[in-house]
Parts: sequence; C-alpha cells; structure tokens
Amino acid sequence: MSIRDRETNVFATRQRIMTKLLETIALHNIEIAASQVWGAVRLVPLLRKDFRKDLRLAQRSYNSQVVVPIDRSTIYHSYVPHGLVLNWSDDGHPVASLGGQLSDKSDQFSGVTVMRRMAQRENRGEGKNLLRFLPLEMAMEGFMGMFFKGPAIAWQEYSRRSRSTGLSPRTEYSITGKSISDLSEALRVFEIHQNQVGVLLFVGEMLATAFILPHPQDYRNLHETLLTDAYGETFYYYGLYGQAQELKCAIEDKNIHNLADLRSALSKMRQAWSDVQGMMAEDLLQRPIQSQQIYQAGAFSLQRFITDLDRTRTNYIGESIVDDHGDLQYLKIYGLSAAQTRRAYLLQTLDRHDWQLEKAAISLHETLPSLVKRIEKADLGYLINNQVREQAAKMLRNY
Repeated sequence: MSIRDRETNVFATRQRIMTKLLETIALHNIEIAASQVWGAVRLVPLLRKDFRKDLRLAQRSYNSQVVVPIDRSTIYHSYVPHGLVLNWSDDGHPVASLGGQLSDKSDQFSGVTVMRRMAQRENRGEGKNLLRFLPLEMAMEGFMGMFFKGPAIAWQEYSRRSRSTGLSPRTEYSITGKSISDLSEALRVFEIHQNQVGVLLFVGEMLATAFILPHPQDYRNLHETLLTDAYGETFYYYGLYGQAQELKCAIEDKNIHNLADLRSALSKMRQAWSDVQGMMAEDLLQRPIQSQQIYQAGAFSLQRFITDLDRTRTNYIGESIVDDHGDLQYLKIYGLSAAQTRRAYLLQTLDRHDWQLEKAAISLHETLPSLVKRIEKADLGYLINNQVREQAAKMLRNY
C-alpha cells in the first residue's frame, strides 16, 4: 500500500498529523472516507455509523436581506439565503425531518426580513421543540462584536468619528459558493455515501468549510446549500488558480491470499486516506478555541466559536451543536481571509491595551509610526486622526 510520491512530498511539509478529526470540539464517531476531486475542489465525505434520531436540522429559505437588532445602538444586517431549523425531543424519542430541499434557486433578491435575534425559539404545536437560527451569521456577528468595538476612551489620537461611533458601520465581505470555480459541478457529480452526515470542502487544497449534520437524510437535503453558503474571498482565487491532486492508494495483490487479507488491506487504505485528508485539515485541529453558548436546546448546546488568531495559519469562525455526551452533531465553519485576520489581530491588540497606541506598538515590537502605517494598510486608517497619520508618514519618510 503506497501513496503517490507527489502527494507524500506535499503533505510531508506539514508538522502535525491529527489523531481524531476536530478533536478540540469533541468529535468522536466520524469516519473520513476517500475524497472526490473535481478541478480545484476536493470533497471529503464524513460518515457516521451511529446517529441520533432525536435531533434533526432542516432548511428555511429566506433569500433576502436580514436585519437583526443586537442592542439599542447596534443593528446587524446581511444577505441570508437560508436559515436552519433545529427540531429535537426532550425525552429521546425520534423526531421527523421537516424537509429541507432548496425551495428557491433563484438569485433574485426578495426583500428585507427583520428578526429579533440570531437564534429564536419557535413553538408550533404542543410537544414540538423548534429553534430557528442563521448559519454562519451567528458566528460572523460574534466575530464583529468581539473585535470591532472601537476605542472606549476618547484618546486624542483617534478620529472624531471613531471616538463618537466606534467602527460603525462595520463591514465584512464574503462570496457565495456559486462564485467558486468548479464547486457547482463538483457538488453535482459528488457521490453521497449511505451514512454520510457531512463533508470537508477543500479549494486549492485549503480547507474552505466543514459541514456536519446530525442525520444522513439531513445532509442529503442540505447538500446543495454549500453553493449558497458564505466563503472568504480568498477561496475565489484558490478556485481560479489552485488544483486538487487526486490521492491514490494501491493494494499490492501479492500480499492478498484470502478475504481476511483483503479486509485488512482495505482497512489500512481507508486509514491512510483518513490520516492524509485529516492532516490537510490541520488548520482547524488542535487549536485553542474560544466558544460562546448561544442556546441550550434540551440535551443539545448550540455554540459559536473562533480559533486563535494565528497569523501564520488560516483562522476560522463557526457554529457547532454538541450533545450531552460531548459528541458533535452539527458544524459549519467560515475561513477568515488574511486581511480579516490582520484587522482582527490589530483590533484585539489595541483593545487589550485600552486603545493606547504607544503601549500597543511596544507590545508588537514596533514604533508608533509603523503601527499607524500598519493600521492604515489594514483598511482601518479612518480610526486615526489626520494629524497623527501625517506625522507618522513624515517620520517614516525621514527615517
């Protein structure tokens, strides 16, 4: 059994190999199957032998701009193609699927929908537990609220706008899966396994998203929603210029003498696929994760999370549902672009030092002028008043 030298050389440069997929968020019973490649897209099926019957997820179509009041002075709005509805039972009894087929594949904008919160309990009849939430929007709202607050103290170095309104309006841009080259065709020809509950999606060999659902039928219903999900703009370029390499394993027939030998060889081959494809997802593995519980739905906890802001790796935000045994039942992630990570890292550093520029510069081992230039390059220059920016530029020119 061997893996082609070309792939081995690529993956040998990575230092950490995962032992369990997404160990940091308690995923214990998922099997990684052989990937399927189309152009720059690699789809890795995730299979579950045993799945719970008291938790189901279905789609609710919006295809509109959604407005959610966060507090008296903050409103979050975004284009949302669909939401998800969580259906569960409190006593462990099976719950039926609510459906979930794409009801509207049109790109037409249908208006504005106003919601009270990102995750909202719905009561539709006695004994029914329904929770509507907006996938990835919860994570993005938490990300922006965490890092985009603006100065709490009216330091003179900051512009009048930033001192009075913070970073408002705070904006981040994403693309849909329809913009990623080869993704539509890859999803069309993708073979869905019998017990498949999720997928790892790589674009140009970079992990774009991980999508896991509680039940195989839920995944079949929601498979095509990967086209309408949000992705960082980086993956648009990966799709244009990247190329996925087919991973090939071989069984040496000279070692096969009976069915037991064949079974053992197949098991080793599947483990090799799992190890290599898991290694490709290491940017999401064994990372410090900051999480926040959004809702407790019986035995299930809906959470949003963000990886540590490591500037040398791809960082992710996302949502998960974990059951009372610590097993992951739902997962959706969003890969932050390098620019988003830089902005968040700078804002986190400023906030940690009470928005005092000199202290923040010292912590970053930089001079004050170089920090001001760095803030400008991160598209946050409007935070700093013009006088400070001009002085910093002059000092750098004279240096």
